[in-house]
Amino acid sequence: MEAILYICHGSRVKTAREQAITFITKCIERSHAPINEYCFLELAAPTIEEAFINCVQKGATKIIALPVLLLTAVHAKVDIPNELARLSALFPGIELEYGRPIGVHRKMIDTLIERIEETGEELDGNSRVLLVGRGSSDPDVKNDLNAIAEMLKRKTGVKRVQTCFLTATSPGLEDGMELIGEDKNSKVFVIPYLLFTGILMNHINKVIKNHPQSHQFILCNYLGYHPNIESVIQERVLEITA
Repeated sequence: MEAILYICHGSRVKTAREQAITFITKCIERSHAPINEYCFLELAAPTIEEAFINCVQKGATKIIALPVLLLTAVHAKVDIPNELARLSALFPGIELEYGRPIGVHRKMIDTLIERIEETGEELDGNSRVLLVGRGSSDPDVKNDLNAIAEMLKRKTGVKRVQTCFLTATSPGLEDGMELIGEDKNSKVFVIPYLLFTGILMNHINKVIKNHPQSHQFILCNYLGYHPNIESVIQERVLEITA
């Protein structure tokens, strides 16, 4: 019997945890697998081990583990696979398959455009976009976000799309704000490339408010668990099950 194990990042912020659970519940409603469980990599319960064991106890003979993460980084490449390998050794009779994170996908571009449109501000030829990623020591994170920035630039025709990061990768947020361009009268749409609310969103908001307003910085909403992301998650499942 097949089970799908949805692995979210986790957060100390209660609202962020609740958002993740609500989103995964919607994914489960569309799932054809007889067993579905969600868990968190860190900072929240249930843990990967707890959810994995729940799958086994419900009769799973095959577990599809899906990282509900925006980009491919250390969590997706190392942390989650290591924990799954440990659990697989404890339950050698269980077949285990590991899916891909959301990654670079055209539907993410549509979500970014929607976040811009929600501000009510017009995106014109002089506008710029600043994509703010979480950041990682893994170079693939920077490469992937840069690829997403290029796709957004091509689809919207916006003059410049700059990426920056909140931790572990350069340029940082303040540097990104400085690099965005020389035209001081342009609008800059700042889009937090984050799945959930919390400490990082508060930090972005604070930095923008305290930054000298050389541009018109317009803070967009974070990505959130958008229906487009739900659709991509379903694609990631089908990559394994089809």
